[in-house]
Amino acid sequence: MTRDYEVVRDPLWDNIPLDAVSLAALDTPAVQRLRYVRQLGHAFLVYPGATHTRFEHALGAYHLTQRALGALSARGELGRVDRETRRAVGLAALLHDIGHYPFSHALEEAGFPSHEAMGVALLGQGPLGDLLRSLGGLELVDEVGRLIRGQSKSPLQGLISGTLDLDKIDYLSRDARMCGVPYGTLDVDRLLASLTLVPGPKGSAAVGIHEKGVSALESLLFAKYQMYRNVYWHHAVRSATCMFKRAVRGAVQRGVVTEAGVSALTDDAFMQLLIERDRSPLALALRDRRLFKRALDLPASEVPGAQAWVSEDSNLLEQVEDHLARRAGLEPGELLLDFPARENMLGVDLPLRLRDGSVDRLTSEGRAGHLGLPRIAEELYRSAQRLRVFVARPVEDSFKHVVELVAKPTDSVRKDVA
Repeated sequence: MTRDYEVVRDPLWDNIPLDAVSLAALDTPAVQRLRYVRQLGHAFLVYPGATHTRFEHALGAYHLTQRALGALSARGELGRVDRETRRAVGLAALLHDIGHYPFSHALEEAGFPSHEAMGVALLGQGPLGDLLRSLGGLELVDEVGRLIRGQSKSPLQGLISGTLDLDKIDYLSRDARMCGVPYGTLDVDRLLASLTLVPGPKGSAAVGIHEKGVSALESLLFAKYQMYRNVYWHHAVRSATCMFKRAVRGAVQRGVVTEAGVSALTDDAFMQLLIERDRSPLALALRDRRLFKRALDLPASEVPGAQAWVSEDSNLLEQVEDHLARRAGLEPGELLLDFPARENMLGVDLPLRLRDGSVDRLTSEGRAGHLGLPRIAEELYRSAQRLRVFVARPVEDSFKHVVELVAKPTDSVRKDVA
């Protein structure tokens, strides 16, 4: 570690102070790669400013974590939390996305292993692994991994994953700023000031929220809904995402690249591979922004009984797409079916410290007089989620029959497309 202290200028949080440990972690290849992985995948094809990266987001998540630790410490709530635990939490915030594939979450939708699993595997490798072991041995490597996967028993686990994790606060704020939309505006100062450690079972502690911060928490949940509806699941963004997923699955099937190989690539390197080595027409169309158009676009409320295979079984989905394409007079790969899912989008589960000092719990069922938003979470989710059919060229088919198809169980669908 050759530098002791630096300040990075950030367009969202202004000055981000970095100590020697965080600077050393930032200088490792695993983290530097994130400079070349866009935070929002293909959203820049719709929102030109959405070219910010996972690297910026990692810095932001780390910064908010340090602010939260500072606020808890100033109130005397970290007296029983040792220095090693605080260091692990800061590193987990900084390193939580090192396993991310190119173009955001698209490849996890396509059936690839989770980016958390890929990232945890990288913690013990190369210069980053050497650094973590020099700081705290294998125990630090393991604890950072547990924090990233949400499996730590640390009282500070809730800062890394959960209803109020600081990753969420940064990406909603940052994505809204860079896309130029007002939907992700959050009362961040109020949220951080409302964080508290509350007693749990068997003398343990956990991150919760003070009653005075409930309205700020509601604004976070509503911002999340608005961002999914207007940005993350925007029809053109979803069209590009589906095209990319299909292009990558084809490249893997043809042996041009492996799943493991993809995780080491950057956005531009991967696109170059798809265009030059695989000669993918879908990748070429993406580069030139020749996106597939909507032939069907229905809210989830008009798609009763949709089965999980639509969003969870990429192999079956591809078979269904090609079956529908042939039926509509299109070539295989010229029709894409999309019904994105994000269960518990507005889920809430965290301790609530009341004004009298007692502790209750906020859940998706809410609490009397508190947090009305989760009570309508299902309706909000269904208004954001849409069933879409994208096609490469116009066809006469209305695709209304797709509504019945997606409601069929897996075995029945397999028979239909065999």
